[in-house]
Amino acid sequence: MLARGRTPNVALTLLQIKIVHTFAFIVLSGCVMLVFYSGASNRISIWTWVGISMIVAEGIALASCGGKCPLTVLAERRGALQPGVADIFLPKWFADRIFPICGSTFLVGCLLVAWRLTGS
Repeated sequence: MLARGRTPNVALTLLQIKIVHTFAFIVLSGCVMLVFYSGASNRISIWTWVGISMIVAEGIALASCGGKCPLTVLAERRGALQPGVADIFLPKWFADRIFPICGSTFLVGCLLVAWRLTGS
């Protein structure tokens, strides 16, 4: 959703942010699921570590922006009225719950990977 008085150029910029943010969400969600699957199936590979590294890097990026995704901050600067919804192609109810859902899944996946590595 755009703030009143914004030009179509800003709309295009918000659309670009939305596309990039959605793509990043898909990639990072794939990493979360890969880590979970690796731990659950005991198929730990180099890709498991790549996935963990990408999620940790995202966590550092979030922490450096006060707990908000840098793309959300950028969307706010571009005039998005409701950045939680306006900066990604996801339903509002899901966008509002991304961190608890993905964070819990990632944590469980990491615990499973650690458990598998200890040989238990």
